[in-house]
Amino acid sequence: MWGNYCRLVWPFFCFLLAVNCCTKLASAQNLCSETRCGPNAPVIQPPFRLKDTQPQKCGLIGFDLSCNQSNQTFLELPLSVKLLVNTINYTSQKINVTDPDGCLPRLLSNLNISASPFHYLENLNANYTLFNCSSMNTDLLSYASSSIPCLSAPGYQVYALDSTLRIKDVTLSYCTKLYDISSSVPNYVFDQTDDLILSWDNSRYVYMTETEGSGISVISVKLLAPALSIVLIAVVVIVLYHVHRTRQKEKEYHTRIEKFLEDYRALKPTRYSHADVKRITNNFKTELGQGAYGTVYKGILSGEISVAVKLLKSSTGNGPEFINEVGTMGQIHHVNVVRLVGFCADGHTRALVYEYLPNGSLQKFISTTDFRNHCLSWKKLQEIALGIAKGIEYLHQGCDQRILHFDIKPHNILLDQHFTPKISDFGLAKLCSKDQSAVSMTAARGTIGYIAPEVFSRNFGNVSYKSDVYSFGMLLLEMVGGKQNDEVMENETGLGYFPEWIYNLLEQGDDLREHIEEEKYAKIAKKLAIVGLWCIQWHPVDRPSMQFVVHMLEGDGDNLSMPPNPFASADPIIMNMSMLGRQLHKD
Repeated sequence: MWGNYCRLVWPFFCFLLAVNCCTKLASAQNLCSETRCGPNAPVIQPPFRLKDTQPQKCGLIGFDLSCNQSNQTFLELPLSVKLLVNTINYTSQKINVTDPDGCLPRLLSNLNISASPFHYLENLNANYTLFNCSSMNTDLLSYASSSIPCLSAPGYQVYALDSTLRIKDVTLSYCTKLYDISSSVPNYVFDQTDDLILSWDNSRYVYMTETEGSGISVISVKLLAPALSIVLIAVVVIVLYHVHRTRQKEKEYHTRIEKFLEDYRALKPTRYSHADVKRITNNFKTELGQGAYGTVYKGILSGEISVAVKLLKSSTGNGPEFINEVGTMGQIHHVNVVRLVGFCADGHTRALVYEYLPNGSLQKFISTTDFRNHCLSWKKLQEIALGIAKGIEYLHQGCDQRILHFDIKPHNILLDQHFTPKISDFGLAKLCSKDQSAVSMTAARGTIGYIAPEVFSRNFGNVSYKSDVYSFGMLLLEMVGGKQNDEVMENETGLGYFPEWIYNLLEQGDDLREHIEEEKYAKIAKKLAIVGLWCIQWHPVDRPSMQFVVHMLEGDGDNLSMPPNPFASADPIIMNMSMLGRQLHKD
């Protein structure tokens, strides 16, 4: 009730305040004289004003400046970010601003120019998408002139790509999308500069001018007062509406989750409180790793049972991802799918409690940088591949509804003490009926390098359970590629893209014996490679079902036929993008 009262009274109070300020606009002319934050700081004069020092009548809405303890000047954009002011040119009506922390690209995702009176000086602006790339990519450099130093670090580079580029026009090798910059920005902000030039238009506003011997006076108080009142009220209404909608959306999320959990009680995973989660993890003492959706900690249940607790980020734990993971995994009981022990939905805390798998993810056992220290035998790799395939087959055929994972990759395959593989992380999963031939999707989901071509473009076919088959094929080829010697492949072929290299090798009749460290394991490697190549066919209709994949992996491999060449294309750019630029063999 009190909140409703505030929402009704506050706009009326702001209106009275605006009228009161406007009627007194001409009574304090000496407060609007020229000022600055420090001796070397830019001059502050209309249309700008020094916030909290000069009254509102000294400037216009959106032209508020402030000083910090170091006598630096800051521009406070409405509903946006706070920028450090370098210079102000009142003649050309330009203001040069930058990020006080020296990384302007980091602020661009929150920069809202449309809510301010400023605009970019250049007309050639564009929307951009930022990608995190773990290795150098010469194809990418032709689209993004250079990396962004302040967002990059040893081991990876961050690039900005024009969002209007078709996804098939760019090869994103070892790249992960960070976020979109939806407001059009000049491209020079990514080119080793940290300055942003904004401009304003004097003709759109009523200004104050200097008169002889009296400082600054108002040209037209009658015109300015109503304008300021309307703008102020509009801003207040927008802010209040935004706050109201945010609270309403948060309430809807809580209601949706509580309703879901009420219906979910019959499935019997344990519900923990925030205090329980802190106790289980010994106040989040031992961190196992971090992912896109949160941080994983080791925990101990009563009886000394080890568990892994994934604490979801607040930005992702309030809705579909949490419900997806709990709802999907609560229905799954399979030796090759990680078991959900319980969950936490207490206030703003969202956490998932899984069985603890001591050997971690498959990634460290097959990556070219780690496999020499965590090497698995070819026989064990074959067992792991078959286990993963059976787990995916169960998701597709063993439940009442078909479960599409959409993020099959080595990082999401966990290994227990016996190296039994278990599929994890169902935050992107979708459920559909078994007779449904296509799945509707509003946006691509998954990880670059493992996403099927049809998820990006419907020109390849409809999104379906065959999209998981493609991801599994890429995983299989990466398992084979991680066991190869990159120096051998480079010396033999000069080619660093393993899937195409292995296809050409097999097509020429080479049974891989020369390229496997022990001859007796060449047969296993060949079988895994051929199955993987069948799974990564461009068009879903050409890929086998997971049931048939299991059948091929269980066989001895002698009767496996070579699939059509998935790399033959008249357009090498399309070929590279369809294969998602995944150089499986390279570090």
